[in-house]
Amino acid sequence: MTVLTTLFPVFFMLLLGLVSHIKDWVTVNQKNGANTIIFKILFPVLVFNLMANANIELSHISIILYVYIAYLVILVIGKFITQHITKKYQKFAPYLLTVVEGGNVALPLYLSIVGQSSTTVIFDLGGIMICFITIPILIAKEVSAGSSYKDIIKSIFTNTFVIAVILGLFMNFTGLYELLLASSFGDMILTTINQVTAPIIPMILFILGYDLNIDSHNLKPVLRLIAVKFVYYAFVILGFFVLFPELMADKSFMIAPIIYFMCPTGFGLMPIIEPLYQDEDDASFTSAFVSIFMIVTLFVYTMVVIFIA
Repeated sequence: MTVLTTLFPVFFMLLLGLVSHIKDWVTVNQKNGANTIIFKILFPVLVFNLMANANIELSHISIILYVYIAYLVILVIGKFITQHITKKYQKFAPYLLTVVEGGNVALPLYLSIVGQSSTTVIFDLGGIMICFITIPILIAKEVSAGSSYKDIIKSIFTNTFVIAVILGLFMNFTGLYELLLASSFGDMILTTINQVTAPIIPMILFILGYDLNIDSHNLKPVLRLIAVKFVYYAFVILGFFVLFPELMADKSFMIAPIIYFMCPTGFGLMPIIEPLYQDEDDASFTSAFVSIFMIVTLFVYTMVVIFIA
């Protein structure tokens, strides 16, 4: 019942977006407008809050670094392998192999098994670094290909995600954000941020459902890309046994990377890679990839519950 409670809202928003497209309740222009609001205005606030609140402890550095490197390696591998899997989608497909959805899928599924824990949140710090720092810079550079070096630098540092990360880290390291939250303005700031960020994930899921279009021409490359993601992260999980054997000896910790790295691509990545889309079919491919990988997540979760938990 817990897994249903976790995943039903996700599938409901996907279905609502799909039905809205089929029934023409929402036009393509309206959907694009909502996407722009999320990407340009709301999401940078969420990124700022994540970076300003990030609690990076020395004992976590090695795990965060391992996760970051794992994401970086699959991005590099993806650049080479996707040209053989799907030439049509190779411009953005490698990014789909990177970050996983921690907060809205991995964390609740993990907690449903082990109870209270913050282990997957540690993994998310590596994901935040690659998703909101490295990838926006790479995409800004790619979109500005052929431009002067000055224009590329300008494109990178005018990217709303990069700005949000820089401001968030500044507020974090200087302690200013903590001071603000402890002040009489703290409740007002938190309430405002909650109000601004609450619609983000539901709307991203709605848009994913709206763009969902699985047919014969994109099903085969989707399944091939899913196979690559599954196999690669199986090795990443094995890497935890090699690099962190003492931690993996604890069953409650061991379950964390298994659940986490078998979750779908992070929902927050979708608006970031959108500038690489050439047409609506690219958005459909992304939606199909994320939606079908949910089945993999459910299968892995079930196996963990039966054989490990």
